[in-house]
Amino acid sequence: MLHMAEGYDFAAIESKWQARWERDGIYRALDDSDKPKYYAMEMLPYPSGDLHVGHAKNYTLGDAVARMQRMLGYHVLHPMGWDAFGLPAENAAIARGVDPAAWTAENILNMRRQIKLMGTSYDWSREIATCEPEYYRWNQWLFLRLYGHGLAYKREAPVNWCPFDQTVLANEQVIDGRCWRCESLVERRLLSQWFLRITAYADRLLDDLAKLTGWPERTRTMQRNWIGRSEGVQFSFAIESLDDAIDVFTTRIDTLFGATFLAVAPEHPVVQSLLRIVPRDRAAEIASFTENLKSKSELERTSLMEKEGVFTGAYAINPLSHERIPIWLTNYVLAEYGGGAVMGVPAHDERDFDFARKHGLPIVQVVVPREGARPEPLERAFVEDGRLVASDDFSEMPSERAREAIAQRLAATGAGRKSVNYKLRDWLISRQRYWGTPIPIVYCTACGEVPVPDDQLPVLLPLRSRLAEFLETACPKCGGPARRESDTMDTFFESSWYYLRYLDPHNDGAPWAPERARRWMNVDQYIGGAEHTVLHLLYSRFFYKFFHDRGWVSGADEPFQHLFHQGLVLRDSEKMSKSRGNVVGIDETAERSGIDAMRLFLLYVTPPEETSNWTDDGITGRVRLLNRMWRACEPYFEGNRSEPQRAESNAADKALIRAVHVVAKSALDETISRRFHYNTTIAKLDELVNAMTAAASARPGSPALRYAVEKLPILVAPFAPHIAEEIWERLGHATSVHLERYVEPDEAALTTEEITLVVQVNGKVRARISAPAGVTEKQALELALDDSNVRVHLGGKEIRKHVYVQDKLLNLVAA
Repeated sequence: MLHMAEGYDFAAIESKWQARWERDGIYRALDDSDKPKYYAMEMLPYPSGDLHVGHAKNYTLGDAVARMQRMLGYHVLHPMGWDAFGLPAENAAIARGVDPAAWTAENILNMRRQIKLMGTSYDWSREIATCEPEYYRWNQWLFLRLYGHGLAYKREAPVNWCPFDQTVLANEQVIDGRCWRCESLVERRLLSQWFLRITAYADRLLDDLAKLTGWPERTRTMQRNWIGRSEGVQFSFAIESLDDAIDVFTTRIDTLFGATFLAVAPEHPVVQSLLRIVPRDRAAEIASFTENLKSKSELERTSLMEKEGVFTGAYAINPLSHERIPIWLTNYVLAEYGGGAVMGVPAHDERDFDFARKHGLPIVQVVVPREGARPEPLERAFVEDGRLVASDDFSEMPSERAREAIAQRLAATGAGRKSVNYKLRDWLISRQRYWGTPIPIVYCTACGEVPVPDDQLPVLLPLRSRLAEFLETACPKCGGPARRESDTMDTFFESSWYYLRYLDPHNDGAPWAPERARRWMNVDQYIGGAEHTVLHLLYSRFFYKFFHDRGWVSGADEPFQHLFHQGLVLRDSEKMSKSRGNVVGIDETAERSGIDAMRLFLLYVTPPEETSNWTDDGITGRVRLLNRMWRACEPYFEGNRSEPQRAESNAADKALIRAVHVVAKSALDETISRRFHYNTTIAKLDELVNAMTAAASARPGSPALRYAVEKLPILVAPFAPHIAEEIWERLGHATSVHLERYVEPDEAALTTEEITLVVQVNGKVRARISAPAGVTEKQALELALDDSNVRVHLGGKEIRKHVYVQDKLLNLVAA
C-alpha cells in the first residue's frame, strides 16, 4: 500500500471536506440566482446495493463538468436521485424474503453514502426516489393526461412472456429464446396490454434529430433506424373464395408484377378466416406451425432462425395483374410490423429470393439494370432500381417513375394509397409485476374502463399481503363495485420525466411548476451509458414533446441539449462482476488510495468515451501525483501569505508560468468543446507539478513558483476537489476554492512558441526540455541546471565549458 506524503492524511482530509460541503450547502442550486444557469445531470442510478469504480466513472466525469461550469461563473444545478422501481429489486427481495421497499431503501442508503464519498457536488436537497408515493403520484397524473389525449390505450397484443418471472419481457430481454434473467424458455402470448401512442410523434421524433447537434452522431443514427420511417404504398390483395382482403405495405411497388407469393404472420387475424376454406390437412399443418412459433422471440424469427413457412392452400389475387398467388404463413413476418403481411417478390428481395428457392416458388424478374436488358436467370436478387419489364403498360418505365404511376393506378381503382410506415411501434408499458407504479384505471361492470380522479391520487402500492383487498374497489363514477387495474408501469415511464421533477421535488400541487422549467430547462449536459441510446432517450423525447404541446414547458421541445456517453471500466480487460471476482469497490479504493486519486485515475487513464482498464499501477501513479502536489505547496502553508507576484526573471520561470496557463487552457477547451478529454488536462497537470518540483529544488524563493502554488488548487479543484480545498485553506483562504473563478488562460504566456532543447552531459543526452523559442544561451544553461536528471549526471563536477546551438542543443562538458 502506497501512503501519501507525511502531513497529508487523505482519509481525514476527504472526510473533513465532504462534511464541510454538506454543512455549508455550497452546491445547493437557487432558483432565483442572477447568474446564467447550467443544468448538468448524469443518468440516475438503479439502487442495486453497491457501487464499484466502473460506476464511479460516470459520476466523476459529470462532477468534473459541473465543478468546471460553476468555476466558470454559471449557477449550476446538479441533482441526484434513484430509479427505484423494477423487477431486479422485486426478485432480490423475494429471494431474501424481505419487502422490496425495505430492500430498495437499504440500498439507497448505502449508495447515497458511496456517492457522497466520491466527493461529488450534488444538490441533495432535490433528491428523488421514483418508488416514493410523492413521485409516482405524478407518474399516475401524467398517465391520465396521456389517456385524456388519446395517447394511452389498452389492446390485445402478442408479447414475450416469461413463465417463471410471470411478466412481459422487452425484445432486448430475450436471448436465444430464453429470459435474460432466469433463462426460462420465453413464450409468445396474446395479452391485453396498456400502450402509449408514441407513433403519433414519430415524424417529430425523427425530424428533430437534426436539431440535436450536441448528441453523438451514432446515437442519432440509432434512433433514426429505430423509428425507421419509410414511404411507400398501402394496398390490398383480395382472397380467392373469401369476401376478405389482406393489406400490405411496400416501398417497392414497382415490383408488384413480380409478386409470386404472399407471406403472412401466423398471428394475423385473417388466418382464422383462411382456416374455413382450406383442406383439413392444411389446417392441421397451419396449427402445428403456429404452435411451434409461440416460444420464439422476434429476434429469433427475424434474424436467427432459418426462413420457414407453410402453404395455407389459399390464394390471393394481384390487384393489377389479377394473377393467383399462394398465401404462405412464414416465421419471419410479424403481426406487429407492416400489418403482418408482405408481398413476396423473390427476384427483387434477398429474403424472398432465399425463401422461394427453398420452397420451389417462381422467381419472376420485373426490373432489369438498364434499358434494353432482358430478364436472365438470377444467382441472387436484383434489389436496385432499374427499368421495368413484364409489367403491362408500366414496362420500360424507370423504377422511380413506375412507383408513382402504379401508386396512382391503385389509388384510382380504390385498391391502395400512398402511405408512410414506421418500424417504431407504440410503447407497451404494462408490467405484470408488483414493484412498480400502479396504473390508475378501474374496471366497472356498469361504466367500463374508468380513470381514477386526480383527487384520489396516488393509487398507493399496497403491501403484498393485501393485494386481493387492493384490487377490489368502488367505481369513481357510479360508486358500484369495480376492480383495479393489476398491471404496473414500465420503469422507463418514471425515468422519462425525472429531470423535470428535480426542478421542483417538493411541489405537492403539480409535477413541476412551469416557471421552474422556464428557469432551468433544457438540460445543458446529460451524461450516461450508451446502452440507453434508444429506449430511455427516445421515450424522454416523446414525453417532453407532449409536455411542450400542453404548454407545461417552453423553449425548445427537446429535453437534453448535449449528450455524452462514457465508456466502461474493465479489470483485467473484463467487465467487473462479483462472479468473476474482479470488482474494485469504491469503499476499498477510498480506504487504500483516497478518492482524489480514484477520480484522477478515472479521468486520466483514457478519453472518457473510451473503455478503460483499471490497474493498480495506474492508481499508484495518481497517488504519486497527489504526493508531489502536496510537497510542492507545503512550504507555503505557513509564513508568507502575501499575494503572489507573477515575476518572470528567467526562462525557467517563464516556462513555469506558461505551464500554469497550459493546464488552464486545456481544462477550459475540453469543457467548452464538450469533448471532456480531461485526460489531456491531467497529463499537462503532471507536467506542471514536475516543473514546480524542479523549481522548488532549484529556486525555492521564485515568485513564479509562489504564483504556481497559488493557482494549483484552483486548477485541480474540479478533478481532485479535496486536496484542492485543503491546500487552498492552508494557503490562508477562508472561502471554498470551488467558489473561485477558474484560472483564465493568459494568451501572452501561451503564445510563446516552444522548442525542445536537447541537453547533453559529456556528449550523452540526459534531458529534453521544453523552452520558449529564442531562448538565450544563459537561459538555456539555467533551464538545464534546473533539471534533476542533468544535475545527477553532473554529479557535482565542474562545468569546464558548454556548447550551445540556438534552439536545438546544449552540451555540457564537465570534469
